[in-house]
Amino acid sequence: MKTLLLRSFVGISFGIIGFGDVTALDSEIFVKNAIGCLLCSWFFTTATLLFEIDKWSLLSQTILHFMIVSILYFFLSFLVGWIPFSLNGLSAGIGIFILLYVIIWIIFYLYFRFQVKSLNDGLDNRGN
Repeated sequence: MKTLLLRSFVGISFGIIGFGDVTALDSEIFVKNAIGCLLCSWFFTTATLLFEIDKWSLLSQTILHFMIVSILYFFLSFLVGWIPFSLNGLSAGIGIFILLYVIIWIIFYLYFRFQVKSLNDGLDNRGN
């Protein structure tokens, strides 16, 4: 529960950062986009809890994570208006989403693989 709350806070914080300098602003569009950013960052951060279920394989964790965030993201994107509700909009949205998902997944995989190697090397050196 503590981890869920912490990740919720981090996700919401990242969602708030998305808004920079704007000279004129339509309040209705701003509120809709702000809530969309908050919800999107919240479910992307909390969905990573799936990767902490040790009895599942990495493939199972990744497939479930991808399905959950994809469904939530596209539902939210159409609702907020980030992606036009058309075949071209959906195609472009899916293509960009998958590309970014794969790139981010690879970066995190390599990062954590490096962390495991560093920890294991530290344990090996400690034993000598």
